[in-house]
Amino acid sequence: MSYVDGFVAAVPAANRAAYAEHARKAAPLFKEYGATRVAECWGDDVPRGKQTDFYRAVAAKDDEVVVFSWVEWPSKEARDAGWQKLMADPRMAPDVNPMPFDGTRLIYGGFAAIDLA
Repeated sequence: MSYVDGFVAAVPAANRAAYAEHARKAAPLFKEYGATRVAECWGDDVPRGKQTDFYRAVAAKDDEVVVFSWVEWPSKEARDAGWQKLMADPRMAPDVNPMPFDGTRLIYGGFAAIDLA
């Protein structure tokens, strides 16, 4: 059963190109360590809610766009092993590939896929 890591972040709109470059550098590393798919999505039609929404979840500022991304792995075991290798890889170091957004407001989690067949 596949396993998915999901991420939501607030990225300054002015940093779109820098964010895309950050993702282009990181995606091959995820795949090198076992990910089967990496998706990066720039907010385009993200409604503001009355009680909850993506903007509140990441404390987005007026000049920020909500970004949603996910990484799919073949299994939780593959994900756990992949993340361990990723965190030890010097190519993931912040000075090599800095995040063009405030990482303290990033929300993330791991999710077991539901078989709909």
